[in-house]
Amino acid sequence: MGTSRLQNIRYSILDLATVCQDDTLKQTFERSLETARYAEQLGYTRYWFSEHHNMESVASAATSVLIGYVAGGTNTIRVGSGGIMLPNHSPLIIAEQFGTLGILYPNRIDLGLGRAPGTDALTAMTIRQAPVNIPYDFKENIEALQQYFSKENHRSKVRALPGEGVDIPLWVLGSSTDSAYLAAAMGLPYAFAAHFAPAQLMQAMEIYHSRFQPSAVLSKPYAMACVNVIVADSSAEAAFLSTSLYRMFLGIFTNSRAPLQAPITHDELEKLWTPEQKYGVMHMLSNGFIGNREKVKEELEAFVDQTGIQELMVISQVFDQKKKLHSYSLLKDIFTGA
Repeated sequence: MGTSRLQNIRYSILDLATVCQDDTLKQTFERSLETARYAEQLGYTRYWFSEHHNMESVASAATSVLIGYVAGGTNTIRVGSGGIMLPNHSPLIIAEQFGTLGILYPNRIDLGLGRAPGTDALTAMTIRQAPVNIPYDFKENIEALQQYFSKENHRSKVRALPGEGVDIPLWVLGSSTDSAYLAAAMGLPYAFAAHFAPAQLMQAMEIYHSRFQPSAVLSKPYAMACVNVIVADSSAEAAFLSTSLYRMFLGIFTNSRAPLQAPITHDELEKLWTPEQKYGVMHMLSNGFIGNREKVKEELEAFVDQTGIQELMVISQVFDQKKKLHSYSLLKDIFTGA
């Protein structure tokens, strides 16, 4: 057997601190820490949290706090944001928060940056205390962060203390081609949110790789895609577990979001959605990889070849914690050829 293309690819995890039905928020956070510790044992590279607000099913609103909690409970895995929604924050405050994290957990903290609100318009307006349609310069605010983290900023009248001189890798996150152009022009690593917005993935990756300009932090392109993955001992079991994921996305379509539900049969699922809703959910999840080891391995190898990514980040919305950890273990075997 030849070497798998996947053995040259890093593998990482995105966590929304997803709240499962009948679980407390404390149990949700403890499950995230348990998953991160297990991922560290398995050799995963990163464990990222994503900033979302006003969502009953997502508990990662205080993203930097969760990053500190998980980094403090692990030893080697990189922990970071996938991402911090920068329009919601002053770059100075983010520099101070992540500078603090970088001092406490040196060489382990990542700062992925997005420009979406991570919530609905009303909540975004409440967070920012300003209308959401005010023009926003994403590049300018990333450059402000870079300045705050730089040693040269010590002569400035406004300094990030802590933060100044702390090595915090910045990533540009996105779900459209706009972010690809920006990441390429700035010479920064790029992560695409294909787990919910797959439409422009291939175009964005082509733009990023072809237009990349070397920078002080990166000499060649480094791209990552985030996708939904559920691996089980059989494809039938994986398909059953995936019904929790489908119901979560159906809740997005119908604006009836709730904690992650236990899996149901596909016959039961068919009764819950209209053909139009099913089409919309399946389109959003078109970059989902669900099945046994052999099926997921074959599909992921094709995906890596098509996208040219250097790293894959996965999110596994599995209701049962033991089965979720087993999915991550099987995925590790796929990447390492075990």
